[in-house]
Amino acid sequence: MPFRHQSQRGQGMSEYVIVVALVAVAAIAVYQSFGQVVRSQTAAMARELAGEDGARQSRAARSAAETAASQTSSKTLKSFTGNAGAGK
Repeated sequence: MPFRHQSQRGQGMSEYVIVVALVAVAAIAVYQSFGQVVRSQTAAMARELAGEDGARQSRAARSAAETAASQTSSKTLKSFTGNAGAGK
């Protein structure tokens, strides 16, 4: 009986690793799409908190968001090639 309990614990760990891997892949995909937006928004907030003008960073964030939105709407699973076509 102890062997069966050990096997179930291993299965639980395997499921946990799979879920963590899926979350990591999803996070990487979101960051690839919206990374510049997040960086620009963070820079704007930091400048505003420091008492400086963050309008330039805010405009950069808005521009990056619009670019990311247009790229996201134009990509489908049919057009997905990853970085294979980037050098062409």
